[in-house]
Formats: sequence, structure tokens, C-alpha cells
Amino acid sequence: MLSSDRLDESAGNPLDTLEILVGQNEWPYERLGDEEIVAAVTGEWCDFHMRYIWLSDKNILQCAGQLDVRVQDKNRPHVLEVITQINERLDMGHFSVWSDDDTIMFRHSMVPPSNGVDIVAACDLVTRTVIAEIDRYYPVFQFVIWGGKSPAEAIEAAMLETVGNA
Repeated sequence: MLSSDRLDESAGNPLDTLEILVGQNEWPYERLGDEEIVAAVTGEWCDFHMRYIWLSDKNILQCAGQLDVRVQDKNRPHVLEVITQINERLDMGHFSVWSDDDTIMFRHSMVPPSNGVDIVAACDLVTRTVIAEIDRYYPVFQFVIWGGKSPAEAIEAAMLETVGNA
């Protein structure tokens, strides 16, 4: 999983820290100047693109996991309904449909900590959160888009938690 060993907390641009984190986790990535990193991540259920965007003028780091799932018009109402129901359950971030290409994304923004606060831990936390929420809710989207289930049925089926072991 994630490794944050040997990261230097003195970096001014949080992408410098994230580039090391991404590299240590051996995710193929591309850094697009001082504003963006795009990495290929393998989750529990699917591969997706992790996008880190640094808005230096606003001091905001945006993190997004972009699924390779296109929402077709016939499924859009059900997908939007299930996104609303999922978002009500989330403590950090939110799912949305990216209007540029109709893909599903999990997004979270943060103001990077300062005054000696651990930037490494903050970047690690936001990365782990994006991965965990995509892993947790990807089956819900599968049930709605490909399984033809209603949003309520999809959440119930995907969120079933087992007790004990066989």
C-alpha cells in the first residue's frame, strides 16, 4: 500500500511531496509542471487515475480519483441519485460526474498545513482517503450502470458487511 518513508517535509509545493510519495509507491505518473501530477493507481476493484492539482494562488491542493467509467445518458439519473446517496455517507470529499468527459470522480480539496504541521501526513491521508472511497463505492456504480439495479438496491448489495468468517 502507501509508503511515506524518507519524505522531506520542507517542500514548499505539496506536489514535490506527492511526487516522492507517488514514486515510492511505484505508480506510473507524469508531472505537468508545478501545477499537476497524474498517476495510474490500481485499486481493489479497478484501475484509475489519481490527479493532484496545486492551485498556488488559492493555496489549495485538489485531489481526484478519476474512474474509467463513462456515464451514458440513459444511466445518468440513476448515477446522479446514487452519487447523492453516497455523498451523504462521506466524511471527506465527494463523488461527481465530470462534465468534460462524463466520467465518475472522487474529489477532495485541502489547504496544505503550515507552521511545522506534517505535510507528509496530510498528503498521505488525502491519498489514502481517495483510494479507500473509490474501493468502497466502485461496486455500487457497477451495480447501477452495468447491473441495472436501482440506487437503493446497489447500495444495499455493495455495502453488505459480513460478520465472522467461513
